[in-house]
Amino acid sequence: MNYQERDSLGIYAGANALEGGAPDHDRGPGPHLMGADTLMGNDVFNAQDEDLGDIKEIMLDMRTGRVAYAVLSFGGFLGMGEKLFAVPWDALTLDTVNKRFVLDASKDRLESAPGFDKDAWPDMADASWEKGIHDYYGTKPYVDPRLS
Repeated sequence: MNYQERDSLGIYAGANALEGGAPDHDRGPGPHLMGADTLMGNDVFNAQDEDLGDIKEIMLDMRTGRVAYAVLSFGGFLGMGEKLFAVPWDALTLDTVNKRFVLDASKDRLESAPGFDKDAWPDMADASWEKGIHDYYGTKPYVDPRLS
């Protein structure tokens, strides 16, 4: 499911979309400013067009006001055996053409990524955990200059 299908308020329709055309991104929200709820459930693929799962949650860093991680669900069947992964927000790219996210990781690499069970979330505020996640995905943690 993608953000346009989850848009219960019609905020991504735009003037042209109402007439059957492409959304008008000069009016209202669009791919540069989006409601978090509309991104939940979005598919995540890699550059090889392999389905890596979907976004289950978006984690906000309340100290900085930035999105820190997307929680990606991968594997399992009907929720059984599903593994969750905290993926740094900067590791994801929104593919507006296919209406999904892209993560630069193979399925094999994701299977060996540090993950967790829905009943045993890690301490995402732990600096060593954060460093490990960013190192794994090749991203850098955001440092708020006001907190330095």
